[in-house]
Amino acid sequence: MSDAYSPIPELNQLKEFQDSLGGQFFAPGFELMKYNKGLDWFCGDAPDAYLDRLIPFAYATHSGSYYALWRCDDRTDLATLPVIFFGDEGDLWVEASNLRELFQSLALEPDDPEDRARLASSRQRYLVWLQQNFGLAPLGNSDDVDGENLASYTQRFAVWVSEFASDDLLDDVLSALGVDIPTP
Repeated sequence: MSDAYSPIPELNQLKEFQDSLGGQFFAPGFELMKYNKGLDWFCGDAPDAYLDRLIPFAYATHSGSYYALWRCDDRTDLATLPVIFFGDEGDLWVEASNLRELFQSLALEPDDPEDRARLASSRQRYLVWLQQNFGLAPLGNSDDVDGENLASYTQRFAVWVSEFASDDLLDDVLSALGVDIPTP
């Protein structure tokens, strides 16, 4: 059995980097968690075939929000799957089209001046790591994100949730995503 953190090389590299920081954060609230630890609370009584399509891998905030990969199709390169943000207060959105885009967004300078000061050294190390390992720089602004692609994934995610969600959960998801799904 492999000692790798996950079956995704990009996440394994990030885990090695995170471990090299000795407990320091490089982005506010971001921390890899146990890979694919389960999402029973989000999906309620959904069949395993649905639960297996969400792969949690990181905390997104200090308060319990997290990121999960969404198996929106049967592609084999899991690093190319969209990343869904699940907020601890009901927030929900498609954060990135793939892991590398998430990595770039994690490299953005924090808004909070205290976070900027506290994370300065580890963030600089992350920027070097990101460039050396993937040839990537932080996202410059919202124009660097493929908004059409995120919107498409958002709509597809809402339709997917409608396949198994209770009416209450579906209403919450549609409200959080800010979308409607077509009715027949």
